[in-house]
Amino acid sequence: MGFKTGDFPPVEPETFLDKPLFERTKALALHWVEYGFGSPKMIHTVYVVKLLVLYVVGGVLAATATSGAGPFWDVAGWWNEPIVYQKLVLWTVLLEAVGLAGSWGPLAGKFKPMTGGILFWARPGTIRLRPWKRVPFTAGDTRAVGDVLLYLAFLATVLAAIVIPGVHSDSLSAALPDNTTGLVDPALLYAPIALYVLGGLRDKTVFLGARGEQYLPALVFFAFLPFVDMVIAAKLLIVCVWVGAGVSKFGRHFTNVVPPMVSNSPSLPGRWVKRAHYRGFPEDIRPSALAGFMAHAGGTTVEIVTPLVLLFSTSRWLTVAGVVLMVVFHLFITSTFPLAVPLEWNVLFGYLAVFLFLGFPAGDGYGVTDMSSLWLTAVIAAGLLFFPVLGNLRPDLVSFLPSMRQYAGNWASALWAFAPGAETKLNSLPHRPARNQIDQLAALGYEPAIAEITMQQTIAWRSMHSQGRGLFSVLARSLPDLESRTVREAEFGCNSLIGFNFGDGHLHDEDLIRAVQTRVGFAPGEWIVVWVESQAIHSKVQHYKVIDAALGVVERGHWRVADAVEAQPWLPDGPIPLTVTFRRDRHDASTVAGHRDGQDGAALDTLA
Repeated sequence: MGFKTGDFPPVEPETFLDKPLFERTKALALHWVEYGFGSPKMIHTVYVVKLLVLYVVGGVLAATATSGAGPFWDVAGWWNEPIVYQKLVLWTVLLEAVGLAGSWGPLAGKFKPMTGGILFWARPGTIRLRPWKRVPFTAGDTRAVGDVLLYLAFLATVLAAIVIPGVHSDSLSAALPDNTTGLVDPALLYAPIALYVLGGLRDKTVFLGARGEQYLPALVFFAFLPFVDMVIAAKLLIVCVWVGAGVSKFGRHFTNVVPPMVSNSPSLPGRWVKRAHYRGFPEDIRPSALAGFMAHAGGTTVEIVTPLVLLFSTSRWLTVAGVVLMVVFHLFITSTFPLAVPLEWNVLFGYLAVFLFLGFPAGDGYGVTDMSSLWLTAVIAAGLLFFPVLGNLRPDLVSFLPSMRQYAGNWASALWAFAPGAETKLNSLPHRPARNQIDQLAALGYEPAIAEITMQQTIAWRSMHSQGRGLFSVLARSLPDLESRTVREAEFGCNSLIGFNFGDGHLHDEDLIRAVQTRVGFAPGEWIVVWVESQAIHSKVQHYKVIDAALGVVERGHWRVADAVEAQPWLPDGPIPLTVTFRRDRHDASTVAGHRDGQDGAALDTLA
């Protein structure tokens, strides 16, 4: 991998696209093992510069210059200043909401333009996705002028809370008598909190893009709790995020996440390290024992045990060790450049570990039992746990972000299959500020075959994850004409339609398909979506749907997760077993009529 030259798959572009789909998938998956996306290091450098200059230096400068906490280069003077902590959280909210933090740039499928966010959300007429249909005054799927004003007001009020100096706080002075910088004025936070909620009820995309599931509770704590309670509540929040992510890694999905994530890291010393995460490259690229250890010792255990130790530890050295471990944990994730590129989030959480647990340790009066009311502690804990518990029991009801399943591998996901020439219809979507990714690459000078192979690397990446084997199995069994179709990774495609995706299939379910269909008008069979829900924590299966953009859901069923994780990405033994539980009449759904045998055929016969 060079600075300006990437590691393109070793194929002949002129003939490669004529090969069968699963042969292409195999070649690209094997290439991913050693090179990941193969991006030139210049791209990673752009991300690092953005992270250091815009986020770190820009955020610290904004926080210190407006709070009197000292010059931004005097880290010892501001690292444990409460107002700097508050403003760094607000700075992160601002960048996330604008679209300049997570899900930004080419690694997230944004090639030209590299920013989504504000280009979509400040534009009337773009697609809006409401989270719940029963909420009054949220009907429709078109962004109105009022939605844009809500969004811009949110940005303005967050910016105001950053730039306006702090105010005196009696509770802060009681805890830290020598403090002279104060806290962010609580009155400045009422509007962002209200706009977070109002905007989120109108459009879940903006709420999730601004990471409201994590930062909205923080803003509530800043606005309404006295200082000591605020710090302890912030500890409960970050521990909930960490432990929730750790619990979400139980099961068989996350082990499949680690190898392709490690393979995409530009910082590892050699290809042998990447290969070691697979059982027997190139014949068997299921996760190795090392990958399992990294997933559940370096991932699950660290995310569950260490935060709980930090929450209750009164030992200085034990607390220091726990903080160092969590900082290293987040730096490691940052170094792998995961495709959702949550770099700012990881850096912030590293800082929060230092600020909350070293700056205000439990032994100094900031332990859980030091909160002013046991009932307050219980209410906060219950509120923080509500969506993670519900989301793991009923993943169909809650996005994986409020469920705290970040990068767990247990995701709602989808693949799109377009009939020849049908994909270009998406470019007619009105008010859309970006074209299809294949056309974005062409605008950057990519030859058509090179652009297509680049896009197919994303579906090879999906095939390396547990749900990918199931999705490809459904495609293979549902579409007799699969070899003539263009297959796309829905997470990437969704980015170009609504300006954001963080691996959440709920952002490209039937609601998005229906919204696009009403504007574009695909004919039956032109755009087929195979979509799967996350696995419930108590279940052994994942439930899928086949959606025809013109007809709606034409099939439902499920597969066993155990079958998915045992298959190779390119399905050399054929599709994994599927159980079909619903299928539209063959005449109505003739465009997706495929041949079934074995278990699937029996299920169809039973339905008939």
